[in-house]
Amino acid sequence: MGHTHIPVKRIDGSRWMIERRGNMRTTGIVYASEAMLPKIMADQSLQQVSDVACLPGIVGSSLAMPDIHWGYGFPIGGVAAFDMDEGVVSPGGVGYDINCGVRLMRTGLGRQDIAGHVERLIDELFCNIPSGIGSKRSDLKLGSSDQAAVLQQGAAWAVKHGYGERSDLEHIEDRGCLEGADPEAVSDRALERGRGQLGTLGSGNHFIEIACVDEVFDAAAAVAMGLEPGLVVVSVHTGSRGLGYQVCDDYIKVMLRAAQKYGISLPDRQLCCAPAASPEGGRYLAAMAAAANYAFANRQIIGHWVRETFGKVLGLGPAAPRMALVYDVCHNIAKIEQYAVGGQSQKLCVHRKGATRAFGPGHAHLPPDYRSVGQPVLIPGDMGRCSWVLAGTKLAMQETFGSCCHGAGRAMSRNQAMKAARGRRIDRELGQQGIYVRAAGRGTLTEEMPEAYKDVNEVVDVVAAAGLAVKVARLRPLGVMKG
Repeated sequence: MGHTHIPVKRIDGSRWMIERRGNMRTTGIVYASEAMLPKIMADQSLQQVSDVACLPGIVGSSLAMPDIHWGYGFPIGGVAAFDMDEGVVSPGGVGYDINCGVRLMRTGLGRQDIAGHVERLIDELFCNIPSGIGSKRSDLKLGSSDQAAVLQQGAAWAVKHGYGERSDLEHIEDRGCLEGADPEAVSDRALERGRGQLGTLGSGNHFIEIACVDEVFDAAAAVAMGLEPGLVVVSVHTGSRGLGYQVCDDYIKVMLRAAQKYGISLPDRQLCCAPAASPEGGRYLAAMAAAANYAFANRQIIGHWVRETFGKVLGLGPAAPRMALVYDVCHNIAKIEQYAVGGQSQKLCVHRKGATRAFGPGHAHLPPDYRSVGQPVLIPGDMGRCSWVLAGTKLAMQETFGSCCHGAGRAMSRNQAMKAARGRRIDRELGQQGIYVRAAGRGTLTEEMPEAYKDVNEVVDVVAAAGLAVKVARLRPLGVMKG
């Protein structure tokens, strides 16, 4: 596939427009700084933004966040909303790792409280939480009725079985459970793949990171989220494992047939889709919700083991500060949400692929403690720089269907990273910066080295300048466990 040059027109310092041409039903809008554009134009992602704009029933523009890069069908960093009557749902608009997401927990401990313990904490987490390709747990093998319950109940299933506390559910997107999940819509192969993987981290860019709050930028939001300079926090980044991957794979085949059946002309086969209101569209949404609930349960269980590990390593008694959940967000999901469109309230199917929900202050779906400041938006960076906590805005509700960027975004393919890192020891380089890293294999560290990613600070600057989110706090990594 050769690179086609897609012209973009400057709207302002952080927004660019792809004007309608060919079969596009609407414009494309790309959030980026001028400095980022050459890199964005170097792959096919802008072509993908244009292609998404050709799909039936799209509402508003086809959107791209500053961490955009080439993905399957939709670009990673792509956001698009579709009308529930005329519009479509597309597995390529969610991605293979359904509800890959991030959970942030605050420990109640200062940096001095864990001084000298970071290596042991990471090593213990590594022992307690299986990671790497195909990692499984022998002690949490689900029977079929249990697995069906996980797929329907999400994080609540985990809490009911002793993993975490009921109050955790308040601080998870959609309380850790998407409605309409149907285990019957999930194939036997997907169920089989997920049976032994609950409570596992997986491989690739998944991680558990111990960090400290480096700097606070919005005092009111930081207080609401319980974040203060020097506080130790832990983030968990993982998704629905083999189960979600298989659901995506299964439904791409279904959608290729459905697109033909309903006479949808596709600019790219990878954008295969079905009308959201069709039986095929409904079944995909039910299977996707089931996989999303599996991911919510997975992060809830891992979060519980993180608490246990900290308690054990640091010898924390019952009087120690509680490790509280700040928030847990999805990065790859399609959600049915209500928006004002042309003065009317309308139900839309919002696809966020490599993008985070960023609801603004006052939204009814936010927990009471965040309603005045907006939803926490968690933006992991790479292992060497930093991560960010932002808060959603009212402008995001109007411009991007309450959506924001999700991370740094890759700047190199995995193969390019492997070549660039030949002969280097990434773990030692990070160690020299005071960051202890442990991974299932050295290959993962190489593929995930800091230079393989865009600078998360630049990405965050763009969404802040565009008004999609407010900077709340910057987090500095101290120790990382990689999948």
